[in-house]
Amino acid sequence: MKKYFRITTIAYLILLGATLGAGLFAGIVVAPVTFHTENWLGSEVLSHYQEGLIMTQNFVRLSYLVTATVIAVALYEGYKYKKFERDTITQIATFFVIAAGLMFGYYYLPDILTMQLAGEEMTKSAAFISTHKGSEINFKIFSFALLVLMVQNMRKACK
Repeated sequence: MKKYFRITTIAYLILLGATLGAGLFAGIVVAPVTFHTENWLGSEVLSHYQEGLIMTQNFVRLSYLVTATVIAVALYEGYKYKKFERDTITQIATFFVIAAGLMFGYYYLPDILTMQLAGEEMTKSAAFISTHKGSEINFKIFSFALLVLMVQNMRKACK
């Protein structure tokens, strides 16, 4: 059984790394390119609202990976908890990964999509701006907790 758990741990670490990488790539590379299309196309072809619609679709697809990762974290860390392989840092990071991941996919993203469907004027409202800022902060918390969880598990796996 130890061999299979080791393979599972490797797959789990790869999933955590891939999710972290995808989230960072979306925030560091995709968003700046998407929101500055005039730099790449020579003139303003898309409005800021249209660029936001494109970026939202990137995050909708990213939410599928985030949800799968949340499920994997709950199962893997739950199994380790049940086997009494626990430490406080891992438990806290697990809580934040699960909570922030679920908030991203099932709270912030649906609200942003609903507000975008209401039209361009709604995306300029204070409600949209604060929701969007909240989602950015939430995803940063998710990413940091994911990094901590990954490091903790790598540290334990390399013992």
